[in-house]
Amino acid sequence: MAEEQMEEAASSAAASGTPFQLQFDKPIPFQIKLAEWNPEKDLLAMVTDDSKVLLHRFNWQRLWTISPGKCITSICWSPDGKIVALGTEDGFVLLHDVENGKMLRSIKSHDVAIVCLNWAEDEPLSRTDKEDLLSYEDRTTRFFPPAPVMPRIGGLNSGDTGLADENEEAIQAFSSASCQRFNILCTGDKDGCICFSIFGIFPVGKININKVPIHVQSSGKRTSYRLQDVSISKVSLSRNLHQLVLLCSGKLINTDNLSLSNDLSVGIHCLHLDTSIFFSRKNELHQVSQQASSIQDLVEVARASISMMSKQWSNAMNLFHEKFSALPSLLTAHGMESSSEDEFMSLLFGTHTSPALHQFLVSSLGEAGLKRIAKTIESAGRELRIVVSEHLQPAVEIISFRLAELRGLARWRSRFQNIGLDEKLMDGVTERVGMLVVQVERFSRVAATVLYLGIIFCSELVVIFLKFLLGKDPIKQLLETDQIFEWDIDTAKHVEHLVVFGGFTDTKFLERSLAKQFSELEESLKEAFLMPFTTVSSKIHCQGLLPLYPVTSSDALSSTSTPASIAFYKQDKDSQHNASSYSSTDYICFKIPDGSLNLRNFVAVIKDFCNSCSTSNTPSLSGFLLHIPVEYECVDLSLYKDNQVVLLLSGKSSSESAGRSWMVMLQTENLSFSQLSRTFPANYYNLQELEALELQLDTDYGKVRSIPHPLSTPLAVSASRGVACVFSSRRHALVYILDEDEDEDEDEDSEME
Repeated sequence: MAEEQMEEAASSAAASGTPFQLQFDKPIPFQIKLAEWNPEKDLLAMVTDDSKVLLHRFNWQRLWTISPGKCITSICWSPDGKIVALGTEDGFVLLHDVENGKMLRSIKSHDVAIVCLNWAEDEPLSRTDKEDLLSYEDRTTRFFPPAPVMPRIGGLNSGDTGLADENEEAIQAFSSASCQRFNILCTGDKDGCICFSIFGIFPVGKININKVPIHVQSSGKRTSYRLQDVSISKVSLSRNLHQLVLLCSGKLINTDNLSLSNDLSVGIHCLHLDTSIFFSRKNELHQVSQQASSIQDLVEVARASISMMSKQWSNAMNLFHEKFSALPSLLTAHGMESSSEDEFMSLLFGTHTSPALHQFLVSSLGEAGLKRIAKTIESAGRELRIVVSEHLQPAVEIISFRLAELRGLARWRSRFQNIGLDEKLMDGVTERVGMLVVQVERFSRVAATVLYLGIIFCSELVVIFLKFLLGKDPIKQLLETDQIFEWDIDTAKHVEHLVVFGGFTDTKFLERSLAKQFSELEESLKEAFLMPFTTVSSKIHCQGLLPLYPVTSSDALSSTSTPASIAFYKQDKDSQHNASSYSSTDYICFKIPDGSLNLRNFVAVIKDFCNSCSTSNTPSLSGFLLHIPVEYECVDLSLYKDNQVVLLLSGKSSSESAGRSWMVMLQTENLSFSQLSRTFPANYYNLQELEALELQLDTDYGKVRSIPHPLSTPLAVSASRGVACVFSSRRHALVYILDEDEDEDEDEDSEME
């Protein structure tokens, strides 16, 4: 009987509107908590309850499965669809290659769970002819071969660098492809922080909503607010990079009159942030981040190279000291007070060989042990030279060139001072990388000497090499950060005389080791790149506030699971020819929790929030409320292309509709929007002013589809492909064609041709 009722409902839906065509229904062995369609390809990325990441084709062929080893809390795709970004519970952003699932980057951008991601790309419509003329060419490829990759020798691991050293080709492609179109990855966490990263890898800004002043103009009076205990739930950056809309939970505090704050002020709020710095200075930010992100990659290569060199040489020296550790004990046992070095010096100058040394050379060490040590040290010296020549030296040289490019840009003050590229800081970091180039050359000469002595060692002039090793170890000293070298007075004066000729001011660089010089370069780079980060962050401010609905403190903690969606749509086609008038309309769609605002089973749609925050003559804030039939609940929703919204309704277990679900797509332009006032502080929440519409599943103002299964989150909708994927409680994935009528029209046109 129940199945007959479902079939009748489906027939009714088909008669009233165009139902969605079911493409396939496939069982899945996992419970899915997150899902996102690729914006450019027929690929669906899913995250399971145990944080496995699956990638499926449209035909449900699985391409790969990975286990990042962290709890995944959010997911999104890069605008070109080549990278999937994962936010983790411990504040990392993981970037994975779409081709094979391998990790490209691991970036620590937050201290707590990242609950939402949004990756926006600069649209060609927002560019002007003048900006095209100012486009920047990366000249590095003219003068240098491809950048070096992470060193790997003899199975040694270079350490945790944040880069995936087993996937060098993908990293190179990622780095070059990311620089073609300007894009920004926005990440929001549960403590109210939002980070901005250009190309997804270069951090360019961070704001804490708890500390952002919020100024509201009402009835001719300006009132200041701030939010407390903020947790971000959604972020969306407009396609012209001008503005960002976010949803968050928190307590709204009137900083002008703290007594007006009460329990009602704890709720879900919508904020409009002015991010016009990304639009007005995108060309400059593109140039700086393109160079800086490449420099950061090369710094990781240099760090890995130095780390591996230290490990390689340490392993060789450990074997040496292990073999020679018996000699001091033998000297003591024979009642001798001389040191190991004294004994070999005596042997070198042809004096007698002590019984202890003779016993050590003949019995303890032996010819085989001697040859093993010789081979190990010779091999270590050779591998050191390989790491220096193929990885460290080219990385440092390209860093030097790219920093020189940034130094030149910093002198263009009218353009680059506004984004924090400081000329003085760039001068300092350029000098430090120059000193590092000198240190690398110095190390190369020492390594060459050791390799030469290793050859002599194999030629039976053992004592010379042993004397060298039993004394000071210059390679080890150069690879230690706390080592200080002493130089004679003449050398120090010579360096001071060279300063007079210009080019550098550091007269103490010869006292530092290679590792210490690299450490100082890192600190200098951090300071230089922190300035743009701080400058851009200071230019992002709150433009508008819209309290949506009140919640209890416990509900606020689960606000990230409340269905909500934010999208920007182009206002009109005429604006495409004029970048200055290019604008978009924001839409915000969300479910109102039952009981809040004395409403039950309602979904709200609001538009023009950003435009209403402007002082110019723009459309006013408007929206409508949609009442869901009482026997159903909205389990998820998503804004779709052309101002449409897709709702996922599932029958309540206590109703006759249990086990039945609906997918509904509504054209919002066909619905009645009513204006929404923004009065403060008399009433924080004004959604009740909106006209309440009844959602009828048997009317013709939208497309509906009956689904004979109870559904659960998530709902994954692809605007570029016109498809939606839903998940049933019986662990099935169902994919529907949303725009099947358009596909049929295209097929008819092709047949006519």
